[in-house]
Amino acid sequence: MNVLLLSAVASLLLLQSALVAEPRTVTPRGDLAADERATIDLFRNARDSVVFISTRQRVADFWTRNVYSVPRGSGSGLIWDGAGHIVTNYHVIEGASEAQIQMSDGRQFNAQLVGVSPQHDLAVLKIGGAGFSAPARVPIGTSSDLQVGQNVFAIGNPFGLDWTLTKGIVSALDRSLPNENGPDIRHLIQTDAAVNPGNSGGPLLDSAGRLIGINTAIYSPSGASAGISFAVPVDTVMRVVPQLIANGRYTRPALGIESDEEINDRLKRASGIDGVFILSVEPGSAAERVGLVGVQRTRRGILPGDVIVALNSKPVSRLGDLLARLDDFQVGQKVQLTLLRAGEERNVSVELQPGI
Repeated sequence: MNVLLLSAVASLLLLQSALVAEPRTVTPRGDLAADERATIDLFRNARDSVVFISTRQRVADFWTRNVYSVPRGSGSGLIWDGAGHIVTNYHVIEGASEAQIQMSDGRQFNAQLVGVSPQHDLAVLKIGGAGFSAPARVPIGTSSDLQVGQNVFAIGNPFGLDWTLTKGIVSALDRSLPNENGPDIRHLIQTDAAVNPGNSGGPLLDSAGRLIGINTAIYSPSGASAGISFAVPVDTVMRVVPQLIANGRYTRPALGIESDEEINDRLKRASGIDGVFILSVEPGSAAERVGLVGVQRTRRGILPGDVIVALNSKPVSRLGDLLARLDDFQVGQKVQLTLLRAGEERNVSVELQPGI
């Protein structure tokens, strides 16, 4: 009886196995949607211009004093021109003693540092030599005409993974972030495209496949994408990168004045005036040539000089605001300052000079 029961159970199991193992019919999907084809083409056209950057740092053994190289970090970068210049974030290579570039086809090159601009979180590296041939570069777009809601695409190497594409929209414009290396980083593009560690330095593209920014930071309590990321706008990149390639550094436009954020806050509270107080004017500077006056010491105490309240009709209330406004221009260009002196308002035109 037991033998018959076992035989019946075995037969039933074999029957069920045969039914489960029967192959399913594949349903043809038809043509891809137009937007899917456009996204695929965008990735294929841009991928070869995006590189993976790994950095190393020299450290000294405390006991032996021997110096050796250890891995430091990684990020992404964008091939800028046929000469082998690569644009990335300053924080990707900060503190590194060497950097290695891996192309999308697997080729690897040692990179040389060309120049950095910490206040914009931008850096330029260079590769070349035997075996290097530049791929087709990503076309350059503009960031001044971006609109909230536009589609954007980020390419990079998050967490060291192979080349990855993520999609999102422009969430906000003209954002700012604190910067340990100087004034706040201004005019940033905010997007919800998934950007994670390793995406830094990679390109942000519009739906036409044009470069509109360099991914620079994320806002996340966990360190992974939380739907808030930021990119340096391409208009800033276009202003800074050529200087880094030519001179190794960025020369900021300046007025030739001295001010201080902490002192400025105290003077604003004491006077009730919202602006940037000029503490002193550099001799022979552009500011001196147009008659700007700094704080003066008299027998009665400190006498305020000129207070800058607007630049080209745009209000400025902090030193950081003024520096950010000036950074939209180039050395040699003229800007109009709105000043307050002894309660009277006046406008002066100043030609910007090279800053330190």
